[in-house]
Amino acid sequence: MTEIRNVKIFTEQHTFREGSIAIKDGLFAEPAENPGKIIDGQGCYAIPGLIDIHFHGCMGYDFCDGTQEALREIARYEASVGVTGMAPATMTLPAEQLEEILSNAAAFSADSGKNPGEAELLGVNMEGPFISKHKKGAQDDTYIIPSDVELFHRFQRAAEGLVKFIAVAPEVEGALAFVDRVKDEAVVSLAHTNADYDEALAAFQRGVSHAVHLFNAMPPFGHREPGVVGAVADSHHVTAELICDGVHIHPSVVRAAFKILGENRIILISDSMRAAGMPDGTYTLGGQAVQVTKGRAVLVSSGALAGSASNLMECMKTAVKEMGIPLETAVACASENPAKRLGEYGRRGSITFGKKADLVLLDRDLNVKCVMKDGKRVG
Repeated sequence: MTEIRNVKIFTEQHTFREGSIAIKDGLFAEPAENPGKIIDGQGCYAIPGLIDIHFHGCMGYDFCDGTQEALREIARYEASVGVTGMAPATMTLPAEQLEEILSNAAAFSADSGKNPGEAELLGVNMEGPFISKHKKGAQDDTYIIPSDVELFHRFQRAAEGLVKFIAVAPEVEGALAFVDRVKDEAVVSLAHTNADYDEALAAFQRGVSHAVHLFNAMPPFGHREPGVVGAVADSHHVTAELICDGVHIHPSVVRAAFKILGENRIILISDSMRAAGMPDGTYTLGGQAVQVTKGRAVLVSSGALAGSASNLMECMKTAVKEMGIPLETAVACASENPAKRLGEYGRRGSITFGKKADLVLLDRDLNVKCVMKDGKRVG
């Protein structure tokens, strides 16, 4: 048994308490009188491993590269920055290529979680191809198609059930019928949509329960035309992603989102692309050239934002230190909330006896001092 002493432990009540954490056989355990190994936590914050449910890549690799090497390097980087669980996102690509990408993920998943140096693959977030050309963002509209139930089932078979999120644009013909058919098979989300308030609200009432990168790739939140954001606010079963990289959303809007939705419905994401962890330069996302300058990633062709060059831990830190979000709130939105949305909270997402010992120690400036995956130190 290992015991980490002298730490401020994040609790399920979203508070920090001073104490010790015991780990046995890869799980959080009850403290013992004679632990085998004692680690001095040096007064650090002890938080659950973070879970990123929406990102594309890092360290020069992309989930849609569709290789085992790409997934392995992505998983290693994510674990190194305190992200111990992941549900990477697809881009809008040809259906056959998406099936190959999903099959590759399924193959990787067979061994995912066995290496403590890697984040665990918990699912896939399909951001395309059933979206709107009018709000395509950095997606390639060549491959945007109407919602298709049979194609979704092909995707799910290729992924061996790993598709946890499937996005739609509800204003596109056939989308609501699609929602009726698949809402019990995966979380249906709104993404890259030009829907107005009534169209979005109708979708939420039919069974859509999640919103992808709120405020981005959707109509603005206006006082006469509240759009998707207003419909999310009025639909209390809906969770919403926020990118807090300091580029995608103004800090005032982030604070407003927390006031409107509350901390239980917000999930922090990074939406990172392959430039995360890399220097500024030219990269690709979904086959399109992206220029990254001072952490801002934009399409070379249009100047549209093309994901982020950050990671979830840095986004959480930015939310706290630059946007005024309480640390306790930010931690919950980057660990507990995504775990619940994935149906994984019984196994991870909090420092609770019997759960997987995925843990991050942060110093007072929120710098990562130690990451543990299944009770073993990463790196």
